[in-house]
Amino acid sequence: MGAIGMATMTIRPGDTSVAQGVNDLPVVGSNQLLSLMESASSTAIIEFLDFGETTVTTQTQVEVFSAAGVGTEIHATARCLGLAEGILKFEIEVHQSSRLIASGLITRKFVERVSFMARVAAETMVAEKGIPLKENKIASSLNF
Repeated sequence: MGAIGMATMTIRPGDTSVAQGVNDLPVVGSNQLLSLMESASSTAIIEFLDFGETTVTTQTQVEVFSAAGVGTEIHATARCLGLAEGILKFEIEVHQSSRLIASGLITRKFVERVSFMARVAAETMVAEKGIPLKENKIASSLNF
Protein backbone atom coordinates (compact mmCIF):
# COMPACT_ATOMS: atom_id res chain seq x y z
CA MET A 1 0.00 0.00 0.00
CA GLY A 2 2.78 2.44 0.99
CA ALA A 3 0.40 5.25 2.09
CA ILE A 4 2.00 7.90 4.31
CA GLY A 5 0.26 9.87 7.09
CA MET A 6 1.42 12.62 9.40
CA ALA A 7 0.28 14.17 12.66
CA THR A 8 1.75 17.01 14.73
CA MET A 9 1.30 18.23 18.29
CA THR A 10 2.77 20.86 20.57
CA ILE A 11 3.24 19.42 24.03
CA ARG A 12 1.07 21.18 26.64
CA PRO A 13 1.34 20.83 30.43
CA GLY A 14 -1.62 18.43 30.45
CA ASP A 15 0.16 16.14 27.98
CA THR A 16 2.97 15.37 30.42
CA SER A 17 3.57 12.28 32.50
CA VAL A 18 3.35 14.31 35.72
CA ALA A 19 -0.08 15.72 34.79
CA GLN A 20 -1.32 12.22 34.02
CA GLY A 21 0.01 10.77 37.28
CA VAL A 22 2.47 8.43 35.59
CA ASN A 23 5.61 9.84 37.21
CA ASP A 24 7.03 13.17 38.33
CA LEU A 25 8.61 14.24 35.02
CA PRO A 26 7.16 17.12 32.99
CA VAL A 27 7.79 15.40 29.63
CA VAL A 28 5.37 14.08 27.03
CA GLY A 29 3.52 11.03 28.32
CA SER A 30 3.80 7.74 26.48
CA ASN A 31 0.03 7.65 25.99
CA GLN A 32 0.25 10.99 24.15
CA LEU A 33 3.00 9.56 21.94
CA LEU A 34 0.78 6.57 21.15
CA SER A 35 -2.20 8.83 20.36
CA LEU A 36 -0.05 10.86 17.97
CA MET A 37 1.15 7.65 16.31
CA GLU A 38 -2.43 6.37 15.95
CA SER A 39 -3.49 9.69 14.44
CA ALA A 40 -0.71 9.50 11.85
CA SER A 41 -1.68 5.93 10.93
CA SER A 42 -5.35 6.92 10.54
CA THR A 43 -4.37 9.87 8.36
CA ALA A 44 -2.37 7.57 6.09
CA ILE A 45 -5.41 5.60 4.98
CA ILE A 46 -8.35 8.00 5.38
CA GLU A 47 -8.75 8.48 1.61
CA PHE A 48 -9.06 4.72 1.08
CA LEU A 49 -12.02 4.23 3.46
CA ASP A 50 -15.51 3.63 2.13
CA PHE A 51 -18.52 5.45 3.57
CA GLY A 52 -19.30 4.06 7.04
CA GLU A 53 -15.96 2.31 7.30
CA THR A 54 -13.22 3.11 9.80
CA THR A 55 -10.28 1.38 11.46
CA VAL A 56 -9.51 0.56 15.08
CA THR A 57 -6.18 -0.21 16.68
CA THR A 58 -5.77 -3.85 17.64
CA GLN A 59 -2.08 -4.03 18.53
CA THR A 60 0.72 -1.61 19.35
CA GLN A 61 4.43 -1.80 19.91
CA VAL A 62 6.20 1.41 20.94
CA GLU A 63 9.82 2.09 21.80
CA VAL A 64 10.64 5.47 23.39
CA PHE A 65 14.19 6.75 22.78
CA SER A 66 14.07 10.28 24.15
CA ALA A 67 11.85 12.74 26.02
CA ALA A 68 10.32 16.03 24.92
CA GLY A 69 9.16 18.81 27.22
CA VAL A 70 6.35 21.35 27.35
CA GLY A 71 6.23 23.69 24.36
CA THR A 72 8.05 21.28 22.07
CA GLU A 73 6.50 20.46 18.71
CA ILE A 74 6.69 16.81 17.74
CA HIS A 75 5.46 15.07 14.62
CA ALA A 76 4.65 11.48 13.73
CA THR A 77 5.00 9.91 10.31
CA ALA A 78 3.25 6.61 9.59
CA ARG A 79 3.86 4.38 6.62
CA CYS A 80 1.41 1.62 5.78
CA LEU A 81 3.36 -1.60 5.33
CA GLY A 82 0.46 -3.53 3.86
CA LEU A 83 -3.04 -4.92 4.01
CA ALA A 84 -3.98 -8.57 4.53
CA GLU A 85 -7.45 -9.89 5.39
CA GLY A 86 -8.70 -6.49 6.57
CA ILE A 87 -5.64 -5.90 8.77
CA LEU A 88 -3.36 -2.91 8.19
CA LYS A 89 0.18 -2.71 9.55
CA PHE A 90 1.97 0.59 10.06
CA GLU A 91 5.53 1.62 10.86
CA ILE A 92 5.63 4.93 12.73
CA GLU A 93 8.32 7.35 13.91
CA VAL A 94 7.94 10.41 16.15
CA HIS A 95 10.50 13.21 15.80
CA GLN A 96 11.27 16.61 17.26
CA SER A 97 12.83 18.22 14.19
CA SER A 98 15.38 15.54 13.20
CA ARG A 99 15.69 13.98 16.70
CA LEU A 100 14.00 10.57 16.99
CA ILE A 101 11.70 10.48 20.05
CA ALA A 102 9.90 7.15 19.51
CA SER A 103 9.13 4.51 16.93
CA GLY A 104 6.70 1.67 16.72
CA LEU A 105 4.39 -0.66 14.88
CA ILE A 106 0.61 -0.38 14.90
CA THR A 107 -1.93 -2.87 13.59
CA ARG A 108 -5.40 -1.61 12.70
CA LYS A 109 -8.48 -3.48 11.55
CA PHE A 110 -11.24 -2.31 9.22
CA VAL A 111 -14.67 -2.14 10.88
CA GLU A 112 -18.10 -0.92 9.86
CA ARG A 113 -18.72 2.07 12.13
CA VAL A 114 -22.42 1.55 13.02
CA SER A 115 -22.10 -2.19 13.71
CA PHE A 116 -18.99 -1.65 15.80
CA MET A 117 -20.63 1.05 17.94
CA ALA A 118 -23.79 -1.06 18.39
CA ARG A 119 -21.62 -3.92 19.64
CA VAL A 120 -19.79 -1.58 22.04
CA ALA A 121 -23.12 -0.26 23.40
CA ALA A 122 -24.49 -3.79 23.91
CA GLU A 123 -21.33 -5.00 25.63
CA THR A 124 -21.29 -1.92 27.87
CA MET A 125 -24.92 -2.45 28.97
CA VAL A 126 -24.29 -6.11 29.73
CA ALA A 127 -21.10 -5.33 31.67
CA GLU A 128 -22.82 -2.62 33.73
CA LYS A 129 -25.53 -5.08 34.75
CA GLY A 130 -22.87 -7.56 35.86
CA ILE A 131 -24.16 -10.31 33.61
CA PRO A 132 -21.47 -12.86 32.77
CA LEU A 133 -20.80 -13.00 29.05
CA LYS A 134 -20.64 -16.14 27.03
CA GLU A 135 -18.28 -15.40 24.18
CA ASN A 136 -20.64 -16.91 21.63
CA LYS A 137 -23.55 -14.64 22.65
CA ILE A 138 -22.06 -11.16 22.29
CA ALA A 139 -18.95 -10.61 20.20
CA SER A 140 -16.07 -9.22 22.16
CA SER A 141 -15.04 -5.75 20.98
CA LEU A 142 -11.66 -7.27 20.10
CA ASN A 143 -13.22 -9.89 17.81
CA PHE A 144 -14.90 -7.58 15.33
